[in-house]
Amino acid sequence: MIDLRRLRLLRELEARGTVHGAARALDYTPSAVSQQLAVLEREAGAPLLERSGRTLRLTDAGRLLAGHAATLLDGMAAAEADLAALVAGRPAGTVRVAAFQSAFLELVAPAIAAVRHEHPEVRMEAAEIEVEEAVPALRLGHLDAVIGDEYEGDPRPVHPDLERTPLLTEQVRVVLREDHPLAGRKRVPLARLAGEAWAATQPGTGHRTMHVRACRRLGGFEPDIRFASDDLLILLELVRMAGSCALLPDLVLDRGHPGVVARPIAGGSQARDVFLLTRRARTPAVAVVADALRAVSGRRTGRPSQGGRRAS
Repeated sequence: MIDLRRLRLLRELEARGTVHGAARALDYTPSAVSQQLAVLEREAGAPLLERSGRTLRLTDAGRLLAGHAATLLDGMAAAEADLAALVAGRPAGTVRVAAFQSAFLELVAPAIAAVRHEHPEVRMEAAEIEVEEAVPALRLGHLDAVIGDEYEGDPRPVHPDLERTPLLTEQVRVVLREDHPLAGRKRVPLARLAGEAWAATQPGTGHRTMHVRACRRLGGFEPDIRFASDDLLILLELVRMAGSCALLPDLVLDRGHPGVVARPIAGGSQARDVFLLTRRARTPAVAVVADALRAVSGRRTGRPSQGGRRAS
C-alpha cells in the first residue's frame, strides 16, 4: 500500500527539482528523502526516478503518481477538516495564511481577531510571505490561503488548480516629503519628478515593474531608483528622511505617516488589485477565513465584496 507521506516527498521532488530542495521544504535530510523515495518505488512496483547526469528526474510512472498525489493529499486534508468540523459541531481546524506586508497589517490581522471571536474552533496561522514564494507553497499544500496582488498592466500567472477571490482594488499614489515643492498640489504630474531620486522595491518584483512602467507611461521618463527595499514601510521612511519620491498603494498609506504626503497621479492613474487564493476544494475552516477576509476588505472599500471566484 502506498504511503501518503512518501507521496508528498515525490510531489515535492517534482516541484523543487532536487532531493535537497525537497528535503529543505519538508525539514528532512537529503539522505532521509532518498531512503523514503526508494521505499515508495518498492510500494509502487515501478521505477519512479531516473538519473540524468548529476540530477534525478521523474519517470513516466513517477509523474503519473505525483499527479495523483495532489488529489489524494487534498482529499486527506479535506477529510481531516470535515471530521474536525463534525466533532466540534461547526467549522474547525487550522488554516495557514500568507500575505504581503500591508495586506497582513490591514486585512489579515483584523480577520484573525474576527475569526477568533466568531469561530474559536478555527485556528489561524499567518506569515508574511511575498506572493511569488507563497503561491508554490499553496499549490503544494504547505499553505491554505494566500493574499496576493497584481498591478494594472502586469497580471499574475494563471493556475487552474487555484480559486481567486477579489478582495479590493486600490489606487497607487505619488508619495513626497511634506516640504516638497509639489506637496501642496491636489494631483502631481509624474513628468515634474523626472529629475528626482526614487525609492522602490527590488528588481524583479511587481512593485518595481509597476514603478518603472508608470514613470514611462505617465511621465515619459526613466526613474532614477537610488533606494531599494521590499519593505514598503522602509520606502516611506526613505521619502521622509532622504527626500526621495515613491509610488505606493493605499493599503500602505491609509494609516497616515507623519512627514510625508500622498497625492493622486495627474493625467492618469495606476491601480492594484488585491485578491485571495485558495485551492479549489475549500474546507469549511478555509471558507470561514475567506469570508472574514472579504468582510474586512468590504469595510475598507465601503461596500461588501461581490465574492466572485475565478481561476488564477
